[in-house]
Amino acid sequence: MNLHAIRAIYRFEMARTFRTITQSIASPVLSTSLYFVVFGAAIGSRMGEVDGVSYGAFIIPGLIMLSLLNESISNASFGIYMPKWAGTIFELLSAPVSWLEVVIGYVGAAATKSIMLGVLILVTARLFVPYEIAHPFWMLCFLVLTSLTFSLFGFIIGLWADDFQKLQVIPLMVVTPLTFLGGAFYSINMLPPIWQKIALFNPVVYLISGFRWSFYGISDVNVAVSAVAIIGFLTLCLIAVWWIFRTGWKLKQ
Repeated sequence: MNLHAIRAIYRFEMARTFRTITQSIASPVLSTSLYFVVFGAAIGSRMGEVDGVSYGAFIIPGLIMLSLLNESISNASFGIYMPKWAGTIFELLSAPVSWLEVVIGYVGAAATKSIMLGVLILVTARLFVPYEIAHPFWMLCFLVLTSLTFSLFGFIIGLWADDFQKLQVIPLMVVTPLTFLGGAFYSINMLPPIWQKIALFNPVVYLISGFRWSFYGISDVNVAVSAVAIIGFLTLCLIAVWWIFRTGWKLKQ
């Protein structure tokens, strides 16, 4: 394992984050804070409880997950796309560095940024809405696993993209709608029976449900199923990245 290469990639990506801290950290935290103000403090105070939890507190896991998914994908996809765009990716491919070391460096940095963002949003939420965390250890596990999984997914998008516009297609047109429809602002048990069954085909439901369980001990689906879903998607992404580096698809063109 080439630890020097991993450290160099990781430090470079983290340095880029702190150079653009307003865009990378401050902007997502501010945007999510507006959700807490509108839905948590203003609207939430006029609504009843959901599964025994005040509405303002109920939406906290969903809002964190909304930011986490988008930022994980954006950070990782932009990080690997820039070397492709600049042509320096060939220096990386010709260096004595394995695909796993490249992935650890880029995805590790993107996941670190996302975890930092999730913690900051969690702290910011306390200013607007009181909440408790029933299972802190499992909350951290879901936070880390989700950050790693979707950073890896973003890494794949960055390898696939041919231009800057394609970097935003999946987050804006797929991930964000799935998150809004995945129970970020409501429990899927509030839906009619037929729509509850349809909602189970949305993979984001399992992420939000498991994360919400770690806060309040309530979930729309079994927490074990949520954990298996995240680990399964992480495994699929790892296989996809291994195949890309093995075949050179989108890398050696």
